[in-house]
Parts: sequence; C-alpha cells; structure tokens
Amino acid sequence: SMASDKQVTFVIVGGGIAGVTCAEQVSKTLEEFDIEEQPSSVLEEKYPNLKVLQSAVKLLRAKEHVCTLIIVIGNGGIALELVYEVEGCEVIWAIKDKAIGNTFFDAGAAQFLIPSLEADKKERSLPCKRARYTTDKTGDHSGASGGLGSALGPDWHEGIELRGTVQNSSGVRVEYECEVDTIYTQQEFLQSQLDTKKSELGLWPTYVQLTNGKIYGCDFVVSATGVVPNTDPFLSGNNFELAGDHGLRVDDQMRTSEQDVYAAGDVCTAGWEPSALWQQMRLWTQARQMGWYASRCMAADVLEEPIELDFCFELFSHITKFFSYKGVLLGKFNAQGLGQDHELLVRCTKGQEYVKLVLTGGRMVGAVLIGETDLEETFENLILNQMDLSRYGEELLNPNIDIEDYFD
Repeated sequence: SMASDKQVTFVIVGGGIAGVTCAEQVSKTLEEFDIEEQPSSVLEEKYPNLKVLQSAVKLLRAKEHVCTLIIVIGNGGIALELVYEVEGCEVIWAIKDKAIGNTFFDAGAAQFLIPSLEADKKERSLPCKRARYTTDKTGDHSGASGGLGSALGPDWHEGIELRGTVQNSSGVRVEYECEVDTIYTQQEFLQSQLDTKKSELGLWPTYVQLTNGKIYGCDFVVSATGVVPNTDPFLSGNNFELAGDHGLRVDDQMRTSEQDVYAAGDVCTAGWEPSALWQQMRLWTQARQMGWYASRCMAADVLEEPIELDFCFELFSHITKFFSYKGVLLGKFNAQGLGQDHELLVRCTKGQEYVKLVLTGGRMVGAVLIGETDLEETFENLILNQMDLSRYGEELLNPNIDIEDYFD
C-alpha cells in the first residue's frame, strides 16, 4: 500500500555479512573477525538513521529506483566441518574431486588433514556466540517455498551436539571422484529394480546411488555443494549484465549495469581486471570487504568524490579453520591460473603444521598455512612486496631459521 512506501537515500538488500557491513561502514588485507548473529534492533539502536525491514525482495525496478518487498552433498567449507564434527555415526562423504577440500587446498594438505577424521577431538572451552538458527514464524509466508537463506558461516556447528548413538563407529568413508546420481525414498527404492540389494543394504529411510555405481542406505542426506548467486528477484524488468556464474557483474566501484544499483557479496561477480594476486571466492571475508567498499563507493557517488579500488582487492587473503586447525590462504594459494610456470615449497610436520609456498620467477605469489605457524604476516608482506627470493631456495622453510626475524 502507499502508506508503506518509503523514500530513502540508500536501500541495502540483504542481512548477511556484505549487507550489514555496507550499512555499518566498518573497517588491512588480512584480518580475523568474529561473526555474531544479532537482532536487527541492535543496528537500529546503533544507527538512528537506519531502518531494518525483515522481508524478502519480490521485485526490483532499477530505473524507477523502487524495491518491492513481501514477508517470506559437497567438498567445500561446510562439508569439511560437518564430516569432522559429526560423531557416533557412520558418514559416507561423496566428493567429485581426487582429494578432500579441493576448493581450499591441494592433495598434500588434504593428506595432512585426513588423520584428523580418526583422531579424538579436543573439548571446546569457549561458548559459541551464535548458538541458534531459527525461521521467523510470524507473518504471511505465502510464496516462501524455495526461498534461499544466507550462508551459515565458519562456526555454524559450534554449540550444536553432532553426536549419534552408534558406539565405536568406523567414522568417515570418503568416496572420491563421484557425484550423486539418484536419491531414493524408502518406497521408491523398494519399488525399483534395485530392490535386489535390499538384503545387502538393510532398510533405511533413504538411499543414495553414486555415479561410481555404489549405493548406500542412510538416515538423511546433507547437500553442501556451494553458493549460488541469488539474482532472480532482481532480473524481471531490468537490464542487468550477468556473469557466467549468474552473478550480477560489477565494475571496480561495485556498480552493476543498472544506474544507481550496486552489488556486493555472493550475489555479485567482479567484472574488473583483477590483481595478479587476487581472485574472487564467495567467502565471508570477501563479503565483508565488498560490503564495506560498496558503502564507500555509494557515498563517494553521492558526494561526487573520486574513489580508487580498495587495497583489500590487491591480495587474496582468508583465515578459517580446517578440522580444528587454523588455516590461512594467501594469494594464488593453489597456483590458480599459473599453469606450469611455478614451483612449490612444502613443509609438513605430522599433526602440527602444513606449510606450502607458491613461487613464480623466484617471487612468492601464494601460500597455504595450516596450524599455528605464525608465518602469515611475514608471507603476506613477501607476497605484496614481490621480493626476489631465488637465492634462498628451500631455506625459506627451514624450521631452524627464524624467517620472521630474517625478513623483519
């Protein structure tokens, strides 16, 4: 109704990291931060000029500057943490790659982490800040089926009891280089030609057939297969340029092809020529960086001030956890786009650390650090200043040399 129409300077759609950061304009390339779920009233109390509307976008009319609202399996980060955290039940982990965690690291790092699936897990002493996930039950949810939610984030499993009833469970079984072919309900399986396998598999609520021909019965299936840009609500009646991944293509000031419409986070795809040391990945770190930078670009446009691409897009950097180990990814950490023109230096101490450096032309362009290495700041600086490290060779990872002091 017209009574609900609001005229504002900026409309920020999305309550994830990018959206909240853009609204807050909070502020270093490499940083570690805590994510805490809070009610929208916290933002409104903190910023008197901010009004939060809890609703899903039904339609965006870019040219008229009108936004219409209504009430409403895998090998990535979520899958990695899920198979590690679940205890007391058997887990079948189907991945399409030759090694686990292919999105974040190579087969060497995967081999370093595999023993953690069998090892006893340490008890956590710190409480989780975000212990509950709920769906708002209020209001009209007509048309809400198929709605998409925001990413759960790096500590989604904290405070959740992921323990089954099976004693002495054999743990995780990984099925490599395969995908899900078909998922059957119990009734569908019993009526199918695969019923001959019933005596072998037993009776389960659901059954999964993999592309390698294997069939497993299970209690439930968890699909953790990545992020899809949720652009559909914005396309009707507009002329947005889309990237190959269906994200809204943005320029180096986070502007879409529609005037006065900016995009940040998972919904967008960087359309500018990236730095040789940066690539886009739909992670919480980049959502925060994009949201913050987008807010600056929006303000600069209103004030008619020039703005340059933020330094955070100069070097890819991400801090996370892999099977309870601290993980740091820098630059071209998996030699992305380097072809054969690179060399790798690796240091691995079983159960403690895994360090991999990526060099090209004697200069460091990427790194993977797993464990408490305390090397991230040093390697970040070496990547950024592009110092010729040819004369050091394998001594770069000599554990008897304090490399931090050497390059201080």
